[in-house]
Formats: sequence, C-alpha cells, structure tokens
Amino acid sequence: MILNQYLKELKKIELLTREEEENLWQGYKEKENLECRSKIIEQYQPLVFKVASNWRLDETKMMDMIQEGTVGLIEAVEKYDHKRGVAFSLYATQRIRGRMLNYMEREGKFGVVCIDSPLSSEQDITLRDILIDTKAGVSSQAEHNYLIEQVKNAMNRLPSNEHAVLSGVFLEDCEPKQLAESLDVSISHIYRLQKQGIKRIRGMLSRFMQNW
Repeated sequence: MILNQYLKELKKIELLTREEEENLWQGYKEKENLECRSKIIEQYQPLVFKVASNWRLDETKMMDMIQEGTVGLIEAVEKYDHKRGVAFSLYATQRIRGRMLNYMEREGKFGVVCIDSPLSSEQDITLRDILIDTKAGVSSQAEHNYLIEQVKNAMNRLPSNEHAVLSGVFLEDCEPKQLAESLDVSISHIYRLQKQGIKRIRGMLSRFMQNW
C-alpha cells in the first residue's frame, strides 16, 4: 500500500523544461533558495525509483531502498555543480545507486550486484548478458548469490586491466570516462577491454552455464 501511494505521487510530478530546471539550479546554488532545492529533489524522485527497480524486492525492502536512494539524491543535489555542463541525471544516478549498494552491503540482506542493471549509462549490456543464455532464469536468492559468486570468481582470473574495467562498471558503478582517466587509456580502449573481459568470462563460465 505504501509503495502504491508512492507511485501515485510520482505520477503527479510534472516534468520541467530545461530552462525551468536551470532556473531552479540558479536559485538554489546562487541564491540558496531552499524551495528551489526541494523542487529539484521532487523532480528527480522518479529517477530514484528507476534505479531501485533494478532489484527484485518486496514492498518493504523496496521502500527501504527508495529511502536510501533519496538520501543519495539529496547528496547529489547538494554537491552538483550545474555550471560544469554534466547532466544531473548521470551524476545523480551514481550517487543514488552507490547509496543503495552501500546499504545492501551494510545490511547484508541482498547481493551487492544487480544482475539486470546496465554496465553503464551509455550501454544496455547487463550482468545477465555476460551469462548469455540463462533461459531458465534464477529461481531463488540462493541460486542468485551462487551465480554472482561464479561471476566474481571468473572476474578475479582476468588480466589486471580487464579486471579493473569490469570491476569498475559492475561493482563500483564507474563510467567509461572515469575508468579511462584512472587507467590512462582512451575510452575506446576501455570498451575493448570490457569486450575482451566479457568474452573471457563467457568462456570460463561456459561449462558452468551448461549445467545450470
């Protein structure tokens, strides 16, 4: 019931134009207008729900995740620099998802990897795609956790750069640009390492998946 009410409230949120949103950012960042701050937080509540929806959770756990994600959203609003030209949705998604992952790890209730979440905001490849042909799906939390462990074990056997890239996108929620800077390589090379790592993991897990 609480979740249903939350979803009803989300439907009432009217999307702002780019100009309207920019005016809110100016009002908050340059004039410290807290009403503008509240409106920005409200505007991006659907993003919190979108990120939380990557996990299959019951209503109580979903609301816990939404609460944590909202804290991440508030942190993002407070630290965001609207003059840098980076889309707030991309910046906020990292904060929101990071807060949720920290909560899950802290509580020890769920796995810390979302099997259906994208590798990055620029791509649609998911963790499930690595384990291509999982036709039967994952029928229980125990199976889900075991599947995740197999992926982590395979990742630990990768060459260092491939491991760094896949760990970054899966476990640390890094964007390709961040990884490229940290490894001092081009973004295109990051994609090549990602592709090579995925191919290598598929090979390592092929026998396991045949028996799954």
